[in-house]
Amino acid sequence: MIELRAIQADITTLEVDAIVNAANSSLLGGGGVDGAIHRAAGPELLQACRLLGGCKTGDAKLTRGYKLPASFVIHAVGPVWNGGTMGEPELLASCYRRSLELATAERLTGIAFPGISTGVFGYPVAGAAELAVATVRSFTASTESTLSQVIFCCFSADDLAVYRRLLD
Repeated sequence: MIELRAIQADITTLEVDAIVNAANSSLLGGGGVDGAIHRAAGPELLQACRLLGGCKTGDAKLTRGYKLPASFVIHAVGPVWNGGTMGEPELLASCYRRSLELATAERLTGIAFPGISTGVFGYPVAGAAELAVATVRSFTASTESTLSQVIFCCFSADDLAVYRRLLD
């Protein structure tokens, strides 16, 4: 049985197999979660990301975690919110699915997600959280996976309350 839970924490401090980075398409660092992960992992992460040649919106790529407690970083590129009419929900769901596929392919047991696209990309937190939880539940119910724990790592108490309502 897989455990889904929400916590309020700094994702860069979590001791899980993989943390997911809410990345931009260059994968070369940015603000928010992306910048924090790059700073905490050290310059080796940037070097590894340079070799990946970027990433399309809705997709994800894997690197080592370097100086992070997590062994791996899964870089997922979420959509910029444009009102929901430009395929944003499908692209966001794809980020979560691709991240879970990569974790499963690596035979990982624990993964932590930030609120992908909910920062500077402007995706409304409630809608993004609902989609994230539904996508993770659907994937773990229908896919043979080694995952035993999925953490939704929230930046704020308000975000945490949204996830906890969805998980209860």
